[in-house]
Amino acid sequence: MVLSFKSWVANEGGKHFVLILWLGANTWLFLRTFLTYSTGQQYYYLYKMLGLGLCISRASASVLNLNCSLVLLPMCRSLLTCLRGTHTLSSRGTRRLLDKSKTFHVACGIAICIFSVVHVSAHLVNIVNFSAFYSEDLPALNLARYLGEDPRMIILTTVPGITGVLLVVILFLMFTASSYCIRLSNYEIFWYTHNLFIVFYIILMVHMVGGALKYQTNVDTHPPGCLRANQSRPQLQGEELVPGNKEKICKEEARFHPHYPQTWMWVSGPLCLYCAERFYRYIRSSDPVTIVTVIRHPSEVIEVRMLKRDFKAHPGQYIVLNCPGVSSFENHPFTLTTCPTEEKETFGVHMRVVGDWTERFTELLLPQTGVELGILPMVQQRRYPKLYVDGPFGSSSEEVFNYEVSLCVAGGIGVTPFACVLHALLNGWKQFRLRRLYFVWVCRELQSFYWFSELLCALHHKLWQENRPDYLNLKLFVSQTEDLQSMSEEKYRPLSSRLSIGRPQWKLLFNEIRNANKHKHVGVFCCGPKGISRTLHRLCNSGRYTGVTFEFNKESFS
Repeated sequence: MVLSFKSWVANEGGKHFVLILWLGANTWLFLRTFLTYSTGQQYYYLYKMLGLGLCISRASASVLNLNCSLVLLPMCRSLLTCLRGTHTLSSRGTRRLLDKSKTFHVACGIAICIFSVVHVSAHLVNIVNFSAFYSEDLPALNLARYLGEDPRMIILTTVPGITGVLLVVILFLMFTASSYCIRLSNYEIFWYTHNLFIVFYIILMVHMVGGALKYQTNVDTHPPGCLRANQSRPQLQGEELVPGNKEKICKEEARFHPHYPQTWMWVSGPLCLYCAERFYRYIRSSDPVTIVTVIRHPSEVIEVRMLKRDFKAHPGQYIVLNCPGVSSFENHPFTLTTCPTEEKETFGVHMRVVGDWTERFTELLLPQTGVELGILPMVQQRRYPKLYVDGPFGSSSEEVFNYEVSLCVAGGIGVTPFACVLHALLNGWKQFRLRRLYFVWVCRELQSFYWFSELLCALHHKLWQENRPDYLNLKLFVSQTEDLQSMSEEKYRPLSSRLSIGRPQWKLLFNEIRNANKHKHVGVFCCGPKGISRTLHRLCNSGRYTGVTFEFNKESFS
């Protein structure tokens, strides 16, 4: 497929620019540290003892310090939401970059894992060299206590060795539990192991305290490679004189000092910022919300409507729920489907009952009944469990109103970010920049459309009454044809006339949008399966739709 340079720059330029900066910073740090330890006079004796293992271990440590500080920043959700909401300080392009915060977090995590392997491998070589090239003339430089000491004893009897083993174990658990298959099959494992980062950072601060690697402090009075008065050749195995020092005599013995720990200088700032942000979120979410109503919808979906004092949110944002009755430590994000307004202070979410947490949460919300559910939702009222809400937090769906033309594509329960958008339009579309909305919703089952059928019909009637029928272009697709029924009720006629069987023809849809919106920037928003997301992303960068720039935005929870 031919790419459009303008569309590619709009969709990929920013994140590739950040990627180049990040890779450049990592590369510069690695090379700078490598050259410092390989050519620096203060490391002359240490380099002769350890060789390239010294340079590689320290260079990889510098990269680890950088990424261990950066990996925390994308997780400061409140800070990112504040930056996103400050339109005077952030452009639309900058706000779209903030949507990639989770991707950047993953990239930093992968870098930490890769360079940890490099760091550990280099230090294993260093430990062997400490034992094999033990120097009696430079006892302060040695980590080993005698020549030929078992490297395993060096690891298990030194602070850097013990803390290094613990860091490797924790990082291995966090990395393996972060895999897609484990997150999908058992989210609790991912959640609990990922919170080991607190222990990881504490041990990381202690890791350098042992002072395993030392530098020479008296280079002026003891030039590296100089000869003692009674010495005719260097003492370290394989040592050669430094050029220009062949005839220099040592004025005193070489003195060595452990490196001052630098890791805390890298991570203390981001770590304090993250801790302050978490403390702020804890205070903000400490008051439990009042659950007003719970509605059971078809296709295993429940709607929870809540009330919280001074809670304000914008369409497209999401919240994080914590139910101590299910788990005191688990927090799960859900997109707001209704936001508080001046007339109505309640807000709500829709959640698909899949997984252990949502199943147990549903059991607490609704009693078990043997009544078969029909099309219409069933409302039940009872004593509800205690529930805490953290948020709201920003997401890409907030940008729907910042385009003149937007295309919202939802797959199944992925409709939730756009339900709040539709509610906002129902309350009044004139206050927004948005002048035309294409809304495509793809579901497997026909019953799924009843989640927001009344909302769609109400918005349709409102736009017709205001003589703006072209403001909302609605397309519904049902992919499962077995036992297919129709939305035959009279009140759902606006939906049944826009319902198609099968899957959308995306190329035809993009052609239709291009022909109707020449020379405009169209915001494309997607929340659904990866297959739909990849297709839309590819079409947004395609060069076949000249005259229109499609800007791709994908919903992603941090």
